[in-house]
Amino acid sequence: MSLFLISFFLVYSACNFYVFMKAKAALHPGKATASLLAFFIVLMVISPFIVRLSEKSGYEVFAVITAYTGYTWLGLVFLFVSVSFILDAYRFILYAAGALLKKELSAASVSARFAFFVPLALAVFIVIYGFFEARQIHTEHVLIRTTKLPEGLERFRIVQISDVHLGLLVGEEKLRNVLREVEKAGPDILVSTGDLVDAGICGAKNFAALMAEVRPRYGKFGVTGNHEFYAGIAQALACSEKAGFTMLRGKTLNIEGIINIAGVDDPAARLFKQSASVSEKDILSPLPSDTFTLLLKHRPEVSKESLGLFDLQLSGHTHKGQIFPFSLVTGLYYPVDNGMLKLANGSYLYVNRGAGTWGPPIRFLSPPEVTVIDLIREKRS
Repeated sequence: MSLFLISFFLVYSACNFYVFMKAKAALHPGKATASLLAFFIVLMVISPFIVRLSEKSGYEVFAVITAYTGYTWLGLVFLFVSVSFILDAYRFILYAAGALLKKELSAASVSARFAFFVPLALAVFIVIYGFFEARQIHTEHVLIRTTKLPEGLERFRIVQISDVHLGLLVGEEKLRNVLREVEKAGPDILVSTGDLVDAGICGAKNFAALMAEVRPRYGKFGVTGNHEFYAGIAQALACSEKAGFTMLRGKTLNIEGIINIAGVDDPAARLFKQSASVSEKDILSPLPSDTFTLLLKHRPEVSKESLGLFDLQLSGHTHKGQIFPFSLVTGLYYPVDNGMLKLANGSYLYVNRGAGTWGPPIRFLSPPEVTVIDLIREKRS
């Protein structure tokens, strides 16, 4: 965790320095203006620390303002750097081509002002658009035909939410919109695949009470994500349980003879010495193979030893990158960062894009999602 944080802030600091140098080359500010810009950028780099300290000290309004400012800046910097790198690559190719051909190609190049203002304008436009995209929840429908439902039950509906990140920036309004989509779907069970909460203020908000109003026929079930541990596992579990979720931490349940449901902790549990000693294979092996088995697991990582022991793994975590082009990274790292993937031995993996946001309160080409999974009974041949 420490290595991740150090790496993140080194990369983020480098990106901010890049923005500062681009601004200097384009604007030629005086010493006073350059110093003010440098001070603002340093403040933005350390803003996540300021947010956490303010939140823990009880200065919630200040923490919210700082979070909106700092995390929006983070998104803006990411987008600016992404576009700028494309322009820099173009300029480098021109320079290399000119050197190889021994020709002057500078007329085809772009000025420092163009290389600053075009990426800035695009980044600002995407950030503004991204605020609205993050609020437009999409309901995705998945249909799975199975011979493992009991006779007389033709359909069993599972609704999945993931990565809501309830906290300073994702509040009651967003939660109400998510729950409205859940209730509209009429689930038999509701499952949460982690990162439901993202701050230590769940008890002081109305989050648990709102979620408790949703009462699917066969209950609500959840697993931990990495952010439950970062926010404080004790209060995160208390919030989820008060909301009516049965938390599955290396446990299995049979839902009235209809389906098996299993859940495992996020690997972040090991960092906080909360990890269960039992393996995923050991959890799944005793379950009857003639009953549909649902596995809840925050990260879309598939254990080879578990293949064939579950029918459907539901995961989240990736947000599908949340802001394009970061989705190119998540798409490389995970077997699938969004949607359905057929695995070996009859197992499937479905990855939810998440309903909330982490960091920047924006999404770009990755709209928030509530997933409706219908299990349809097929007759055994």
